[in-house]
Amino acid sequence: MLKTYSINGSCLVQDASAIGPDAVWIDLVEPTAEEDEVVERALGISIPTRAEAREIEASSRLYRENGVHYMTVFVVYNIEAEIPDGATITFVLTPDRLVTIRYHDPKAFPVFAQRAAKGEHPCGTAPLVLAGLLETIVERAADAIERSQDEIERIARGIFGARRESRHYGRRLDVVLRGIGRQGDITARLEEGAFSIERMLAYLATVLRDRANDPAALARVEVTRGDIRSLAEQMRFLTTRINFLLDATLGAISIEQNKAMKVFSLLAVTLMPPTLVGAIYGMNFKHMPELEWISGYPMALVVMLLSGLVPYLVFRWRGWI
Repeated sequence: MLKTYSINGSCLVQDASAIGPDAVWIDLVEPTAEEDEVVERALGISIPTRAEAREIEASSRLYRENGVHYMTVFVVYNIEAEIPDGATITFVLTPDRLVTIRYHDPKAFPVFAQRAAKGEHPCGTAPLVLAGLLETIVERAADAIERSQDEIERIARGIFGARRESRHYGRRLDVVLRGIGRQGDITARLEEGAFSIERMLAYLATVLRDRANDPAALARVEVTRGDIRSLAEQMRFLTTRINFLLDATLGAISIEQNKAMKVFSLLAVTLMPPTLVGAIYGMNFKHMPELEWISGYPMALVVMLLSGLVPYLVFRWRGWI
């Protein structure tokens, strides 16, 4: 899909034509080979393929070619889902136009287009359009971090606020452990996206300084760089918190397992003396005096009871149970 936008006063409007002379932003969404060729022929640039956009080397993601700057970032989107998705997006900045190539539909793009159509984002130049897009992407990342932080707080209450005496406590710990793993995965993706965007913003700031013709865009990029640094610090804090909760959960699970093993061990030790007594009187020897006693059977029962009760009382006195 090929979308083009041009400037109308202080607003960004979508053009009806393919690539008009006033188009400042060209948005390629899952482009076909024909659409790539149309843009390349109209702007005289090379459109990176999907495989090229996935390369992780900095030289492959941030580079200049024939006066055109190519910037590829990893973006986390679909943050409302249980596990957000990730996608690579390529920004191509020519002297007077911006081209975006993407194979997914992050919500930041339609949100930015709606706001820019109302004049909420100044979009007089291609760098300003790019700055507005990056601001919206960072804003969505901040929303994802807030959601993750709220979920981590809920998990923490589940660990430290639950009653250990509850019979469902062990099962709850299993659910908590899965929740911690999910939040760890989300935070790792957000950190990857923040690092990628921060690297792109540093490169873009250098490009705008060299051009020295759009101070407003440079100022907004610098503000966005500060925002992404703050988010990176928050994500590092969340990573530390997740590791702490993971250690606490594994410790609680270990304690619960030790409790179960302790019960089995105590039962085995407690029942060992009665079992010994019962085994002795179950022997088939001819000369066993107690077998002839009238009170032999009650006496054996009493001995077995006392032999089990005494270890139990000793364990209680020592504080082992």
